[in-house]
Amino acid sequence: MRPSLVTLIRPRRPERKTDPLLPPLRLYKAILRAHAYKLPVEIRSLGDEYVKAEFKAHKDIDNPLHIVGFLTQWQDYLKTIDGGKWMDGKLTQQELEKMSPEQVGQLYELMQEAKRVHE
Repeated sequence: MRPSLVTLIRPRRPERKTDPLLPPLRLYKAILRAHAYKLPVEIRSLGDEYVKAEFKAHKDIDNPLHIVGFLTQWQDYLKTIDGGKWMDGKLTQQELEKMSPEQVGQLYELMQEAKRVHE
């Protein structure tokens, strides 16, 4: 994801009061910083590794829709971590139905890893 491409594809909707999308590197650093201050030590490394792997896997994407979706979801995640709502976060049935089989598989693997780390 080139930062210059991100600035070209930011959604411009004056009627919606949303925060502008952060550039990828700033968002990445902000997430890792939030993990350091907001997450318990036991799960911080798991979260950091997951974030690093996701950003690395998506760094060469050129599709504007994918870039906006990726950055939007991670920015929402950052707000959840910063707001402390991550502890009581649960997926609704509608959110689960929107996920692709690959995403469901990743979520299951993440759940297994979190259980392993917790024990």
